[in-house]
Amino acid sequence: MKTVEIIGYKRANLGKKEAKKLRAEAMVPAVLYGGEKQIHFYAPMILFRPLVYTSDAHFVKLNIEGDEYEAILQDVSFHPVSEIILHADFLELHRGTNIKMDIPVHLTGTAPGVTKGGTLIHKRRALRLRALPKDMPEYIEVDISGLDFGKAIKVESVEIENCQVLDTPQASIAVVEIPRALRGKQTDDEEGAEDEEGAEGEEAPAEGAAE
Repeated sequence: MKTVEIIGYKRANLGKKEAKKLRAEAMVPAVLYGGEKQIHFYAPMILFRPLVYTSDAHFVKLNIEGDEYEAILQDVSFHPVSEIILHADFLELHRGTNIKMDIPVHLTGTAPGVTKGGTLIHKRRALRLRALPKDMPEYIEVDISGLDFGKAIKVESVEIENCQVLDTPQASIAVVEIPRALRGKQTDDEEGAEDEEGAEGEEAPAEGAAE
């Protein structure tokens, strides 16, 4: 997995007023936990771009006034209007200890149901995995080339070496919905097929009676 480096500075004051001032200066208030003690710091917002605005997962190399830590971004909050980053939580990594991460799902291939006019619904854009840091992937590839109308790819079909998938096995990752315009046609076709089968079934007894 790739690593993003963020250079930070320890915070002397932890009040809301100080945090607001940092954001006005294009800085992100943050905290690192999971080690011997929590470390409150701030870092330039621009350094978060390759970490937050990406479709892949990353490890983070934090350099806080010369002290380096390996971490993952555990949580990030945004302003509801301006969408600037308000706060970030980092979890310190320990190489021999399992971690939990939300890993993005990349869909590959072309679904036959989409070619026929269906709509692909990507229901789970990330899966939560439990693994050692060295085994954690940047993303999960899910092949949708066998996905037809009304079909779904379930979490239970995903297998990743040395990783445990923590999501509900029966949950859908992707489905192909039948367009409304085709739903009526499909129903009519099914009813027509049933009528034909019924008609064929009625002829058999008549022949037997004639004999």
